[in-house]
Amino acid sequence: MRNQEKPSPPPTLKHLNRFIVQLQRLEKQPFRFGAAGPLTPGEIHTIDAIGLEGGVLMSELANRLAVTKGAVTQMILRLEDKRLVGRTPNPDDSRSTLVSLTELGKEAYHTHEAMHQAFIRDLSSQLDEREIEIFDQCLEKLCRHLMAE
Repeated sequence: MRNQEKPSPPPTLKHLNRFIVQLQRLEKQPFRFGAAGPLTPGEIHTIDAIGLEGGVLMSELANRLAVTKGAVTQMILRLEDKRLVGRTPNPDDSRSTLVSLTELGKEAYHTHEAMHQAFIRDLSSQLDEREIEIFDQCLEKLCRHLMAE
């Protein structure tokens, strides 16, 4: 019998695999967000989900992040310890709690937004309009595919 090698995936799938590995690496690595200091991706994504709008119900925050209320509670406790969020009773329903960003939390939020904008500017400077359009369409399809799983 001949020794048959497994065919290598098309180059685009190789790049997709490298992209996924990079994302996984980034999801574990804390980044510094101004005076708020180093935050994990989960922490900054929670801050982003709370946003600048003011009080968000813990249950709404769990929905936005697609996690359990218990997971949100644990994350909010960590963010409270870092003085990035505050909790207040809901004036309309004493059984629920509202979460808001502190001034330090708002600084982390703005720093995160600025990082995103800088990343987009940098990436966009390396692509022409057609490449950006194709890239955006591919990301849309990838997101749809991942949501279906």
